[in-house]
Amino acid sequence: MTVLFYIGIFVFLLICFLLSLVILVQESKSMGLGASFGGDPGESLFGTSTAAILKKFTAYLAIIFMISCVLLSVWSGKIGKSSNRPAIQIEEVES
Repeated sequence: MTVLFYIGIFVFLLICFLLSLVILVQESKSMGLGASFGGDPGESLFGTSTAAILKKFTAYLAIIFMISCVLLSVWSGKIGKSSNRPAIQIEEVES
């Protein structure tokens, strides 16, 4: 079970990285990171119709990010509850 949890965390980190990258590549009003790739304000980084595609891809990644964040939160809570079982049983002694 914990192996699947760590695979889930790895996928979550991959989604975080992709989401950050897609947001930074998008053209902003001040050209943002797109200017560092050699583009001028009149050009798009990957072509003419990429603005709409990048916006849709960003929205899908954001939805996947939010869902995976909630799922990992619930999953880690269940793992935490199952690992907090006491190992020693306390017996009552009558005097």
